[in-house]
Amino acid sequence: MKVLLVEDDKFHARYLYDTVREALPEATEILCATNGREGAETARRAQVGAAVMDLHMPDRNGVDAARTIWAERPETRILFWSNYSDEAYLRGIARIVPAASSYGYVLKTAAKARLQLALRAVLLEGQIVVDQEVHRAQQRHIRTHDALTDSEHAVLLDMALGLPDKVIAERTGLSLRTVQNRLLSLYDKLGVTDLPSNTGPLSVNKRTRAISRALSLRAINAESLETAEQDLRKWLQT
Repeated sequence: MKVLLVEDDKFHARYLYDTVREALPEATEILCATNGREGAETARRAQVGAAVMDLHMPDRNGVDAARTIWAERPETRILFWSNYSDEAYLRGIARIVPAASSYGYVLKTAAKARLQLALRAVLLEGQIVVDQEVHRAQQRHIRTHDALTDSEHAVLLDMALGLPDKVIAERTGLSLRTVQNRLLSLYDKLGVTDLPSNTGPLSVNKRTRAISRALSLRAINAESLETAEQDLRKWLQT
């Protein structure tokens, strides 16, 4: 059993390596990569079937690297190991994980025993494991505002990329009217309203304000925008 570790921080990489060796005596080889691009290339070259992936890395983030790995070897099992519990990461992973694979999401703040259990459950037994703290973060997010549907989230990403309504409709396969209805729903769920001031309500640019609110609520983040930008460029080429 080959296991690939993709982590750019040297301290975390060493801790992860030692933990994997202890938790998975079945591992015949442990390979290491320091960024998403190197990780995807190593997985391809070594035909790796299991990986532990950081999410926030230079030169391709973890979600994008995982998408490449899964596109080439859909049965690869990946445990995501991150400092962040952003809704954007969870949506990004859920959107790309193939039916043939299993995955996990554990925070770096989790106890070593918890990480070891997740390593065995995901990489060895093929279970799906999401850290309880990630679930709690999701619940806090949902209590803050109504959860966005996948369709609304897709429109939000395209809007954040600066696309006009007609192009969003073409990309998502929705009618122009449906896209505009999605935008109205987004504004409502994200709490986009005019701002109060001493001289009366201050009108805001609703598209810009919605993106600002989505970033503050972690419905989108830099990595999800980076991946969306790459998707857009591929779409424009076709």
